[in-house]
Amino acid sequence: MKRDRGRGGVVVHPYRGYGSQREAFLMGRVFRQSALSRIIPHHGMLRDIADIVRRIERRGMANAEVDVQLGTNRMVVTTDRDGYFEIHLPLKTPLPQGLSWHVADLAVSHAGERVHCRAGVYIPPPNTDLLVISDIDDTVMYTGVADKLRMLHRLFVQQAERRTAFPGVASLYQALHRGAEGDAKRPILYVSRGPWCIYEMLEAFFQLNRIPVGPILFLREWGISWRKPWPRRAEDHKHDLITRMLAQMDDMPCVLIGDSGQHDPEVYTRIVKEHPGRVKAIYIRRVDRKPDRERAIQRLRDEIADSDCSLVLAADSATIAAHAHQHGLISQADLVMVREASQEAAL
Repeated sequence: MKRDRGRGGVVVHPYRGYGSQREAFLMGRVFRQSALSRIIPHHGMLRDIADIVRRIERRGMANAEVDVQLGTNRMVVTTDRDGYFEIHLPLKTPLPQGLSWHVADLAVSHAGERVHCRAGVYIPPPNTDLLVISDIDDTVMYTGVADKLRMLHRLFVQQAERRTAFPGVASLYQALHRGAEGDAKRPILYVSRGPWCIYEMLEAFFQLNRIPVGPILFLREWGISWRKPWPRRAEDHKHDLITRMLAQMDDMPCVLIGDSGQHDPEVYTRIVKEHPGRVKAIYIRRVDRKPDRERAIQRLRDEIADSDCSLVLAADSATIAAHAHQHGLISQADLVMVREASQEAAL
């Protein structure tokens, strides 16, 4: 919002991509952003409110041509009705070895206008042993999804520096990224039911809290307008995203992290059943102590008792870290760091 200096116009926003040694996935959005009125000051609350309105009012540009090049691999696609584009780029020419992050060049053409930009794409090393997939809302960052009005305020109004990460989350995710030997460079993919227009805020939040940004943040298009102020329904959004991720990463095993407040346990249990042997652990952060909810999660635990996946309902990050260390997913040193970080935050 700040980079356009209030001028508005055509904006290309690619999101971080990821992939395997055989294929890269990249998505983003082309939209037209309204200009800022001259009476709005450059700083202060009024400017922040104006930027929130401009963010909600973004109009996706359909049928824009997006030319993507990664190394010598190239593909051209067009945007959908909301201005989004998705690229599954076969890596016929291998990318440089020894690097995890690569840079894709994008050229976007629409109605005689042409815009160039770049995007980062994360390709894990060939020997990567684990994929980490995590929810964001009430798992990494406190949003209070049970209270819809407060959740909307936190999503659209609250600045990144005023948002709260759960105690020990940064140390836990750093540990999972490093692995038991300290150099695993595991990909961490984040999914959320939040709208794409908060992507920039989430990037800032992750950086401020030193949480591994991972290759990408997967959100969704809410389809909000003044005539339709509520988001589109997306009951299978998270399930479909995780299924796509597992297909993209071949046979790589994974762990799934979520919270007890919504439907993460049900979605993750379904994934375990559909992909036998792929999910090594499900970590569910307990966000309340409702007896009915805990009994429901216990029934889900019983449903997958015969698999090699553990469902852990955890009150804090240290409990998750203890299980991960016990099963060889993180080091002893990182377990100590997570415990210390959790204790410091509780003081």
